[in-house]
Parts: sequence; structure tokens; C-alpha cells
Amino acid sequence: MIIFAKKLYVSLTCQKTRHNFTKIAFKPLHTNLFNIVLISFFLTIGCGNLYSQEIKNKKKPLPAVKQTDKEAPAITDTIKLDTVRPKKTFLDGKVKYRAKDYAKIDQKRKTITLYNEAELYYKDVELKSGIIVLNYEKDEVYAGRIKDSAGVLVQYPNFKQGSSEVQPDSIRFNFKTKKALIYNSRTKQGELNIKAAVTKKENDSVYYLKGARITTSSDIDNPEYYFRTQKIKFVPGKKIVTGLTQMVIADVPTPLALPYGYFPLSQEKSVSGIIVPSYNDSNTRGFSLQNGGYYFALSDNYDLTVLGDYYTNGSYAMRFESAYATRYKYRGNVNIRFENLINSERGYPDYSRQGIYNIQWSHSKDTKSNPNSSFSASVNMGSSKYFKQSINQANIGSNLNNTLSSSINYNKTFNTIPGSRIALAATHSQNTQTEEINMTLPSLQGSIDRIYPFVGKNGVKKGLIKNINLQYNVSGKNYFKTNDSLFFKPQMFQNAQLGMQHTIPLSTNFKIFKYFSAGASTTYQETWVNKTISKAYDSSTGQAESTTVNGFDSFRTYNFSTNLGTTIYGTFNFGEDKRIQSIRHVMRPSLTYSYTPSFERYYDTYAIDASGAITSQAEYTRFENGLFGAPGKENSNIVGFALSNTFEAKVRDRDSTKTEPKKIMLLNNLNFSTSYNFNADGRTTLAWQPVLVSGGTQFFDNKMNMNFGATLDPYALDSGNNRINMFNIDNGGSLFRLTSANVTVNYSFSNKGTGKEKNTQSQRNGGRSDDLFGTNTDLNDSRNSQFADEPEKEDVITEFFNSKIPWDMTLAYSLTYSNTARQNQISGNSLMISINTDITPKWKGGVSTGYDFVQKGVTFTQFRFERDLLSWRMAFNWQPLGTNSNWNFFIGIKSGMLSDIKWNKRSVSNR
Repeated sequence: MIIFAKKLYVSLTCQKTRHNFTKIAFKPLHTNLFNIVLISFFLTIGCGNLYSQEIKNKKKPLPAVKQTDKEAPAITDTIKLDTVRPKKTFLDGKVKYRAKDYAKIDQKRKTITLYNEAELYYKDVELKSGIIVLNYEKDEVYAGRIKDSAGVLVQYPNFKQGSSEVQPDSIRFNFKTKKALIYNSRTKQGELNIKAAVTKKENDSVYYLKGARITTSSDIDNPEYYFRTQKIKFVPGKKIVTGLTQMVIADVPTPLALPYGYFPLSQEKSVSGIIVPSYNDSNTRGFSLQNGGYYFALSDNYDLTVLGDYYTNGSYAMRFESAYATRYKYRGNVNIRFENLINSERGYPDYSRQGIYNIQWSHSKDTKSNPNSSFSASVNMGSSKYFKQSINQANIGSNLNNTLSSSINYNKTFNTIPGSRIALAATHSQNTQTEEINMTLPSLQGSIDRIYPFVGKNGVKKGLIKNINLQYNVSGKNYFKTNDSLFFKPQMFQNAQLGMQHTIPLSTNFKIFKYFSAGASTTYQETWVNKTISKAYDSSTGQAESTTVNGFDSFRTYNFSTNLGTTIYGTFNFGEDKRIQSIRHVMRPSLTYSYTPSFERYYDTYAIDASGAITSQAEYTRFENGLFGAPGKENSNIVGFALSNTFEAKVRDRDSTKTEPKKIMLLNNLNFSTSYNFNADGRTTLAWQPVLVSGGTQFFDNKMNMNFGATLDPYALDSGNNRINMFNIDNGGSLFRLTSANVTVNYSFSNKGTGKEKNTQSQRNGGRSDDLFGTNTDLNDSRNSQFADEPEKEDVITEFFNSKIPWDMTLAYSLTYSNTARQNQISGNSLMISINTDITPKWKGGVSTGYDFVQKGVTFTQFRFERDLLSWRMAFNWQPLGTNSNWNFFIGIKSGMLSDIKWNKRSVSNR
């Protein structure tokens, strides 16, 4: 073989010594291959000799090459380097693998086989399966199931890459292209479970699925329902786009189908979206759509829900709900609701139109943000008739509310010496029956801590003198009293009352005879007001008239008081061998005395008729009906008596392994109090005040609370039922006359072992925290259950289900007795009860009802039932009585993502 070249350069490298033999030129035009091979051979021999010489002179450095003044010109190699890139080595990361049975390496087939509980880890890829085959020549991995001893396929593959996880029957994955072919894959994206016959992984962000089903059922292989489609484009964490999609329920295809489907996915907690309304019908307002709107996921810290109702007769309602939170700072929510209600049709005699509204705001501040200040709000204000006239399903459980109340509070503590604090508040109280509103906007409370002027540097406060202390308190109010129709209108602000009261108490305390605690105090008060009154006889009307005088005015008062008290302990022992070993009785008697002088200088007289006689004059003070009261005209010289009792028993525990007895509270409190006025004249005022009795106790491991109270009057009544200065016993009666009494019993118990969840929305609306007045659940929202939410549990089939039926019961009983004017009647006597139970493992039922024994009628009643259909919920409730009588049926998917797939049917409303 002849090689033709003008000049051939050969470059060789000794592989032993790493010396280069370069720049060997062959100039002849015709050089045969044999000559080149021969020369290469000699060069190789030379390389070997050089290697041997280097071994001999191993410890000697090679002599340096002497540099000449004129070096030979360097000869450049004209042969270009190979442009073909070397083949990249297999897998550029560390591979970890293990298997329970064996790991077999087949060098002929270039494979590694892992069998039984096989695991493989490479970069962000985790693969677990019954069998894994790694082909390191093709850079591919295969995984599949294996059969157990019974021939059943077990150990399904579990493929995880980053946040994506798939459980298929088998998988084929290429490490270079990152593509995969997956058979019978199962994956979970948020609330959606997806199973596909064949899945092709195009890259890290796109999957193509064939023969797929989408469901929210926890059992993806045998779901109770699913959406069937042949083609899917799946982008994890973003979206699922499908072709023709058909709904299948219990493996039965339904006619519900869409030409294409879009399922948004998001890693965020919430996303914006449309809220589909529900259909309703009313006899007075026509057809309607309720609770439709839009949810705005504005940020991670706050959101906004806009809901609306519309009726064919023109009525409409709007609701704005927003929740906000900043970690370690604050959290809260705001609800604003407005309804424009039209009854009947314009032109008819029963036509009416009115607007009702309700505003709710709840706010709480995290104490970690600033321990020296706090801000909280609990607002529930609006139209008095809102909950009674609203026909929205969520308000049914609140239509018996009688009071709306609000409070906004800000407190600030100053780290001074002495310490001081200030509190600002706005309060609101509204009676929904009388529509009367009382409001303070704002109120101010300020105080400076106690100062002990006679305490030495050691700080010891002992004795009468060293315990003398004084304090400063200030209170201010801007008070409004109005009604529903004038709320926040100019007339409301015209009748505002503004006042401020300064209080300086000076007090001390000390011991008497070691066992008695005594105290004495005197208080100075100065009150400022912006309005007073003036009374005069008006000849035109023939009666005395009262006029308001605007302008600053003030009055000053002072008083003195002292108190003496002790604690007496008594124990009755019955023996350690008895069931009740002992009873402990604790008594805390106290005696108080207070004296307030007469401040008649603040009183004036006015004529009550035109005669001008002295007997036709009456006294009054210009500070009447003030925010902080009025100065007293008469001396007050009162002694008060009070006795507080508690009873506790020590009982031997039924558990014989416990050595210590168990303590049981028999009576939490039993209190008696009365007072005697030395300056009573026996006509306008009587010396003895009625004896007030109050008490409370708990039974059945504190599950039942009972409170009671009574008023005992020692004086008799005349023929006009007025109290007279004669003891009842001297008038032929008993020692005391029972004028009023009340008993309330609340009993909540359950066999579930945990406390019952509170009815939070009802409590915010001003109602009870339990479900005695029904639940406040809107059945249109499939995410909410009528019953307390509990963690889902696996179905447990027991032989006798009735022995483990979960249930809870709430019972409330109230009894009121009135005999102030010889009525001798039971003015109130009602029983309310609420029961919830699991009828079967999947059925729940409940009822809230009551009976008024005075009015002889059934109170608010609600029946509710619910069926757990795994991924679905079916619910029904019925209010059979009253103006709110209606029934409501609902069935829908529980998942919030598919909550619009539902059917809701309501009875025709009477409103």
C-alpha cells in the first residue's frame, strides 16, 4: 500500500515515559507503509531504552537541557485534531441501588437486574419496584411487578422525579432524553387522582396520557365515579387538558359529556374562580339564583369572595367576604351583607320594599408582635330584622337571635415607673326586638399603677401605714342612644352624650387578730359632662318641661368604705373505709361599710304647677340621666353582709390501684348577700335590701352545668302591691317573700370521646355556640357538612354496629319564677334539645327542637340527615314549623375543585 504525500509528519508518544517523539518528517514523495511501520518500531525500541535508563537513574534528576543563544525554529504539526467528540460516559451522576433477593450484572447484555423490593436512586429520580432492569448501554431503566407465592402481582413500581410521583404497573425510562413510557400509571395532583392506560413522558413538564380516568376518589382503581377520556395533555402543577370527556358513575356511563375539559392545577393554596349559584323558588319573590359569584385569590395574605342572589321579582342580595392574615402579626375576616327585598308585585296592596344589611368583622393580634399593646375586634351590627327576614340558607340558624353586639378594643401598656396603661374601645349593643341601639364611640380607660408612698427601699408592704396606696383612673365616653331607623344618621349624633370621670382611690389593708383581713379606702371623683338639663313650669302646656343645656359642667363627690373578712374551713370526716371519706366546707364571710355624704348643693327646685306654693315645688339635679350618674342628695350609710360557700368531697376511687382519693366539687359556689341602710326613712327607702341568693355546680364529670338564683324580700306588700315598711313575717307571712327565682341547666355529652365542635358562625351572628337553634350550614357549599367535621377513618365492619354508634346530645332547660307583685307564676319554662348520631357508618342524622311549657308550643325545630357517598355527599334538612318552614336537598362532590358538580333542590319558600 502506497501513501502519497508531499511531507508526512509522525507524532508518537511513549506511553511508559510520557516523552514525545515528534516532528519526524518524511520528505520523499513516495513513502510506503512498510517504511513507516519500521521507523515506528525503532522509535518504540528507543522509548524502551529511555524507560530503562530512567529506572536506573530514578533518584537522579534529568539533566537540564542547555539553552543555546540561537534555538532551532519550531516545527509545527500540520495534522488537525480529530473533530469527533469522544463518547460521553454512561450516567454523569452517582447511582445507588439495592435489592432484597439479588442484584445480577450481565456484561454481555449490558444490564443490571434488581429483584424483590428493588430500589434505584439517580440524581432526582427515585424508583422502587418488584423488579428493576438497568441497561447501561442504552441508558434506560425498566421496572415492573413480580408475583408472590400465590401468583398475585405485587410490588407495583413507584417512580418519583422531583415533586411528580407515579405508581404504574410498569415503566420504561431513558436517563438521557428524560422520556418515559408508563403503563397503567397512577398519580395524584392536588385533589385529583389520575389513572391512564399508557403515559408518555415527553419531558419534565409535559405528559401525554391515553385511556385515562380522572377522579377525586381515594380508591383510584375502583372509584365510585370518574371522568373518562382518551387523550390528555398533563402539565404537573399547572393544568390538565382533555379531549372528549364523559362522566361515569358506578361504572355506568352517563349522558353528561363535554367535547373537551380543562382542569386547572396549582401549587398555591387557593386560586381564583367562579362560584356557581344554586337554584331556588319563592312564592313572594319568584325564581332565584343564590350564592353565585367569584372568588379572588388576591395574595397569600388576603382574599375576597363576592357572592350575590337574584330573584325574578327584582329582589337581590350582595355579600362580600374577605379573610386576611399575616404570620406572627394578626389575622381576621370581614363579612358585609346587603339584601334588597321586594315582596309581591308593584301595584298590589301587599307590595313592600326594604333594604337590610349586616356587617361582621373579627380581628385578633398576635401577642408576639408587640407584648405591650393589643388590638382586637368582634363586630356584629346591622339591621335588627336581618336574620329574621333574610332567606339565605346560611342564616336560618340565627333567626332567633335577640341581641347584636360589637366591641373594638385597643390596649397599650407604658413601661414607666409607676406603670401606666390606656385602653380605647368602641362598643355597640342592639336589641333586635325593640330595635334600640346603645353605642359608645369611643370609650377611654386610663390608669396609673398603685403608688405606695410609705414603703421603704426594701419594698416590704406590711402593716397599716406601709400598705397605704393611691391610684389614678380616668374614664371617658362618647355615648349614643338611638334606634334602628336613625342609626348613623344626623339625628343620632345630635343626641350624643360626652363625659369624663376622674377617680383617685386611697386605700390600705392590714390584718386583725391574725385571721381577719381588713381594709379601708376613700375615693375622690370628679365628673365632667357636656350636657345638662333645666326644668321649669311651662304655662302653655300646663306642665313642667325639661330642656337640654349644652356646655361644660362638672360635679365632685367622695366616699369612704371599709371591709372585714376571713376564711373558715370545716371538714367532716366519715372514715377512710367509707365511700365518701370527708366533706370540706369553705366559708368566706365579709362585712362592708360605706358612707357617702349628701351633695344637695347640686340640686335645684322647680314649680310643678302655677300655684307658686312651696308644696308645689320639686327638686332635681341638672346632672340627671348623665353618663356617670348623678350626685346623691341623701346621706348613704350602708352596711353590707355577704357569705360565700364552697363544698368539696373526698371520695375513694373505684380503681383499687389508685391510693389517693378523688376530689369532687359538690357546690362550686353558694352565695348570700344583703345590706342595711342606716339613713333609710322608711317611706321612700327601706332599710333592708332583698337577700340575693346565687349558686352553681357541675355534675357527670363537668358535663352538666346547673346555675340557680333567687331573691328573698323581708318586707310585705300593701294592697297596691307596693313594698311597705313592715316585715313580711309581721304581716302574717313567712320570714322572707320569694319574689323571683331561676334555674338553668346545660348538659352536653357524647360517646365520641372528644368535645363537640362549636357553631362558630352562629356565635358570630349573635346566637348560641351549639346547634340547639339548628345549624348555619349552607348546603349549596359541598365542602361543609351539617355535622361537626371529623377526620376521615377507614371503614371498620363490626359484628354489632349498634354497640358503637357515635352520638352527641346537647340539652338546655330554663325555668323562671316571678312573684314581685303577687303574680306567683312561672313566667318562663322551656326545654331545648339537640341530638346528632351516626345511624349507620355512612348515615348521619340529627334534630334540634324544644318545647315552651308556658306558651304550650314547640320551639324552632330542624331535622337534618346526611349520607357519606365516599367522594360525594348527600344532605337533607327540614324546618317544618314557623315562617321559615322549608326543606332542602343536596347531592354533590365533596372536593372543592369539583364542587360545582352538584344538584340542589329546595322547597318553595313562603317569603
